[in-house]
Amino acid sequence: MIRIGIVADDLSGAADTALQFVRAGWQTELQLLPGPSTAQVLALTTDSRGLAAPDAAKAAGVAVKQLCQAGVAHLYKKIDSTLRGHLRVELQAAMDAWSPAAIAVVCPAFPAMGRTVVGGRLLLNGMPVSETALAHDPVTPVTESHLPTLLAASHVANNAADSAQTLAERIRACAPMVVVDAADDEQLQRLAEAVVLLGSHAISVGSAGLASQLARAWSPENGAAFRSSSQSSVVKDAGGKGRITIVIVTSLQEVARQQAAAVAAAGAVHGEPGSGDLIDHDAWKRWSTELLGRVGNVDGTDATLLLTAPLDRRKELPPDLIPNRFADLAARIIKRAGVNVSGVVVTGGDGARAVAHALGATGFQIYGEVTGGVPMGTLVGGQGDGLRFVTKAGGFGASETLTRAVAQLKLRPTENKLRPSENKLHPTDDRTHP
Repeated sequence: MIRIGIVADDLSGAADTALQFVRAGWQTELQLLPGPSTAQVLALTTDSRGLAAPDAAKAAGVAVKQLCQAGVAHLYKKIDSTLRGHLRVELQAAMDAWSPAAIAVVCPAFPAMGRTVVGGRLLLNGMPVSETALAHDPVTPVTESHLPTLLAASHVANNAADSAQTLAERIRACAPMVVVDAADDEQLQRLAEAVVLLGSHAISVGSAGLASQLARAWSPENGAAFRSSSQSSVVKDAGGKGRITIVIVTSLQEVARQQAAAVAAAGAVHGEPGSGDLIDHDAWKRWSTELLGRVGNVDGTDATLLLTAPLDRRKELPPDLIPNRFADLAARIIKRAGVNVSGVVVTGGDGARAVAHALGATGFQIYGEVTGGVPMGTLVGGQGDGLRFVTKAGGFGASETLTRAVAQLKLRPTENKLRPSENKLHPTDDRTHP
């Protein structure tokens, strides 16, 4: 039974929030395409941060209705911990879709990352967030730090003398939309306990900080429910041939390029098409055929195929063409007879969605992390069902992050030492910002 639904406005935010529940022992799935799920926690992304406000609101409402149809008992609306995005309209749409008696409890505090809510105001390392560099964000600039003003909401202080019960009563009295303070993890924990007392009408609204506390406060009925890290991936028996690990890097951020360079330096078969190779169908066919030939020459050994996007981005090159070309190429390799694929590593939500679409997968079930904030699991559904899968936001992580992911995927099922995420909070949210 799906007990908890998560809605986020971007894929990395959905993954971050889902990981908080994985760490607490919940069986968790990040769904990339609509489809059935047996997970206890189901996370959806609306990809709405860059949309116009009316479209963002519609997407949020649709996602919440989808979760209602799946039978979720509790709703978590993940918002950016620095207030980027269409918070007010998305939250109102979520409330309308959830219940006529919905109570939105808003607290984006994430003390481990320097985000606190004091007097209703979001502070980033002690400074009002609207007075930081985020005020100049090119997509969704943050111009207001006072959440009650931003959301037209009530405000409730979170006092040391409060019990969870008295805090819940004060929140209920100020419904339907209430901003609650949290300057530290103790206050955040008390708020989570109050949310539990408010029951299923309450919509929790926050970042990974509140999600981490609620993941423990709600507590999974069946204890740790990870998919086994020794589970086989979708690999055909190729008669003792080596296995291929596929790494797809579409991001142009310097961090991602350095991580890709480390994979190449470790001996990967590296392919980086030119813009012309991607745009022209015949040129792409020639380029990809030549690359497949190079991959075919590594039989008998474990190998890595690294696909990176070109730095040259012509106006004629649609942004979605790169992840789609790479995903189709990966799917051709995965579906090819006599080929073992140990897993796929993808940077960026666009790439993850493209791979899922090419394989007919509906999402991936997370069972742990390669490193903090880099979820690992298995694809669900389609021709990639059971394939081990790692996804990572483009602009964060150490230079060895991708090589660590590759090393983990290359382990045979009986050798896999990936441990489920520890039941503690890691500062992984909104990693590309200070």
